[in-house]
Amino acid sequence: MQDATPERAEENRAAASAEGGGAFSLQRVFEEVQSSSQLSAAPAEPPAVTVVAVERYLARTPPAAPRQYWYDVTLADGARWHRCHLAPRLNGLVQRARLRAGTRLRLTRCSFRYDERRLNRGFLCLEGLERAGGAAGAAGTPPDGHRPLQPLRGDNRHYLPLWNNEDPYGDVWVPDRPPVRVDVDVSKLTNLGHLEMTWRSRVHFHPLLVRILHKSRLRYYGKPEKKMDMPYQAYFEVADGSGMMSMVLWNSLCPEWYHSMKVGTVLLLAKYAIKSSYPFKTHPTPGDSQMKRFATIEICLNVRDPPTEISIIPEEMVKPEWGLPEVKYRFITRSELDDLPHNHSCDVIGLVTFVGRAERARKREHSEDFWLYRWAHAIDGTSDQPFILELFATSQPDVFERIHPMTYLVCTQMRVMTENHSRTVYLTTSNESQIFITGWHKGQPYTKDAKVKNFIQWTKSQNEADQIKKTVIGGYYPFPRPPDSFLKYCKNNEVESVLKPIGEIGKEVEELHYREHKRIAVQGIISAIRYISCSNAAEAPGGELVQGMAVQSSRMLGSRVWRSSRLLVTRDVWPCHAWHFGPVPLEGSRHRAADEYQHGHSVQDKNGQAVSDSLQHCTDQEGVSNTAETEDTGRTCDSWQSDLWAQVKDKLINYFHHSNIFPESIPCKFDYAHKDLLMQQYNLHAAVHQPIEARTDKNINDFKSANGLGYYEVTVLGINHDIAIDVAFLPLFCPDNPHLFQLEDIQNDTLLSSMSCISACQHNAASSGRLHETFPLSDEIVQAAKELDGKHVICILDMCHLGDDKVEVFLSKIYKTVEPGVLDPV
Repeated sequence: MQDATPERAEENRAAASAEGGGAFSLQRVFEEVQSSSQLSAAPAEPPAVTVVAVERYLARTPPAAPRQYWYDVTLADGARWHRCHLAPRLNGLVQRARLRAGTRLRLTRCSFRYDERRLNRGFLCLEGLERAGGAAGAAGTPPDGHRPLQPLRGDNRHYLPLWNNEDPYGDVWVPDRPPVRVDVDVSKLTNLGHLEMTWRSRVHFHPLLVRILHKSRLRYYGKPEKKMDMPYQAYFEVADGSGMMSMVLWNSLCPEWYHSMKVGTVLLLAKYAIKSSYPFKTHPTPGDSQMKRFATIEICLNVRDPPTEISIIPEEMVKPEWGLPEVKYRFITRSELDDLPHNHSCDVIGLVTFVGRAERARKREHSEDFWLYRWAHAIDGTSDQPFILELFATSQPDVFERIHPMTYLVCTQMRVMTENHSRTVYLTTSNESQIFITGWHKGQPYTKDAKVKNFIQWTKSQNEADQIKKTVIGGYYPFPRPPDSFLKYCKNNEVESVLKPIGEIGKEVEELHYREHKRIAVQGIISAIRYISCSNAAEAPGGELVQGMAVQSSRMLGSRVWRSSRLLVTRDVWPCHAWHFGPVPLEGSRHRAADEYQHGHSVQDKNGQAVSDSLQHCTDQEGVSNTAETEDTGRTCDSWQSDLWAQVKDKLINYFHHSNIFPESIPCKFDYAHKDLLMQQYNLHAAVHQPIEARTDKNINDFKSANGLGYYEVTVLGINHDIAIDVAFLPLFCPDNPHLFQLEDIQNDTLLSSMSCISACQHNAASSGRLHETFPLSDEIVQAAKELDGKHVICILDMCHLGDDKVEVFLSKIYKTVEPGVLDPV
């Protein structure tokens, strides 16, 4: 009888797949597909496979269409690898991280497609997939003994990084090339100053000997209509004794040389080209303000016409008489930052105390291209305030993915960002920024800088145990804060182009890509507030807060995406009920099950038990809770609702629920012993599966929260009283690091600042064992809510897609509309 259970059947299938034979092997399925008259098949016993890699490349589209991408998926059945193309209609599974490396899947349908432009070339296409249970299995043997490099479709010769276009990806990118010992004949050299004067009268130029002073991130400029093997370019600023000039590395030379051309590297160049400078390129700020800049022309390094000859000169061979300038920097201390003007260029070094999760921002609306970035804090001992750093990907993925608290972080060519509405100053990367952490500092030119040496001396005086107590990693980080008025928020845009109808929230959420962060503004009425906390949140808030609530997330995304994608998910890291898309009847609720499905409405407590929408059993006539804590569930429940909400909540045509808090939303205390696990958790999913040799028993739910004990669910009613949305407000408070979340930035938000203050008081009370003395919905909060009762406000919402069905929507700011055309802060 045991063999008949679903669990035993799953084990049998996995065992058959691991042996690489039998009815469940991929090879058997593929043979069936190719022998079919329709070149398509749906196997009777879908094989369970492990996704080894998910790789992206430029799609062939009409010239006027925006840039789009295709995906190849490498699967393993335990015996060998099989590389397949993902049907474009399933691209959303990758874009929302439902299909990713390490996932276990069942192949329910596939087809074979011949490339009609080529002889004897075709590929297998994945048409139908469903999630399978169990851990990732053995990978098996890769085809031909190595990873394939060339995409299956089109004319592409390389893959792109999975989540952005700026990072190098794949074996085609050559690691550091060793320097070569060459004889430098100084008598045959020219210099940059002479080039500027004579370049128009010459076709061939004498060799150049230069030092790299600045390096840009990579730029990918691929277009479907242009057939180029490697459409990349990178800018460098190089200098000799006469001055500084731009140098451009083009196309196929980028994967060959980009990694090796570092700041400080000395190059001997021959057979290069000269052309007029591109007028719109950015320029770094030189460390030496006296250095002459030759801005009218630039050096072009090409693979042909002419084929450039490049040699890297070892530093020990560089002679003083060559007159090459040293690399100089513009390091500042934190105590100097507040006096610097907007857009000032500087370099900084500090000890990382906080690093946020990797997030993405769409470059243009409806585009599939994204900027990749993360936030970090670093201290240098000169101020009690940290550097706040907005770090965009700088084509250094190995460094970007390894930033963690307690590492020494160097950021060059940063730009000062000051806003009139905020007292907070932060720094953001420029096109020429480079970032370095512990392990990458050796041999860098900045190690000779006086302020760097002063910082190192300061770190030697610090107690490591004291500093690590203040460190935080990951979670929701609402920065920069919205300004103090909605007109400032709109900046140069018309109000009508900024405001989103509240009924389009579902569409906005559905269109988010993995780790995409988006900030939107909606009009509404604050109609209800509910406090949600856990009795043991101080130890493990993430797991408790999300327990039993993921079902709301699956509904809020809607079933339309899943039907179109045909990915049926039955089991995952969340409980099975989290993947149920049908209506869930709520005991004691006035809504019928059909109405709730129509409204997309479902509320459950952490044990999966029904909770009444009105929560009237938790409130007295004044709207203040009589029950501070419910001992049997370990959950505090306080709520307020407006009179208007009581009248309309049963008559809504749509009710969106986006108030879920997930473990990825909660900032964690950093644990150095598990830094690799934490970094992996807050980085993006890797393109290629990397099995962990020694797995840890810990997961994200086990790490201690860095902030308060709970969060607020805020109900916003549409101004037409027919649609409502539940969103979350997370009071961010870190007692060990009071400067982390900049709470002063919301002090002109009466309601939000009241909720933040009571959360901080509750945390202090809990620390001293007086949790019973706190009331999450204090008189101040209720009074602030009543002042908004029935009034139109503008809510600024922060949305981020966390992968699978997990989307967080946080309330970040509330603006009050006094009268038409006049907008004031709350």
